[in-house]
Amino acid sequence: MNIATISSNYQIVIPRQIREQLKLKPGQKVAFIRHRKSLRLVIVPPIEQAHGLLEGIDTDLERERLDVNRQGG
Repeated sequence: MNIATISSNYQIVIPRQIREQLKLKPGQKVAFIRHRKSLRLVIVPPIEQAHGLLEGIDTDLERERLDVNRQGG
């Protein structure tokens, strides 16, 4: 089990083994998510990795055009 201690400045050092396994780098973003009585640390991927995330989504704006027409726009 990897354990970290909260410093007097409320900072936590991610254990080396975890940093190496997840290939974490300085400056990477993480999110803290409360879940019941625990805290989850989730790696936030860079926006560049979002390419293709919504592959196959219908980007037709027909619905928006219909809404504008109904509103008299």
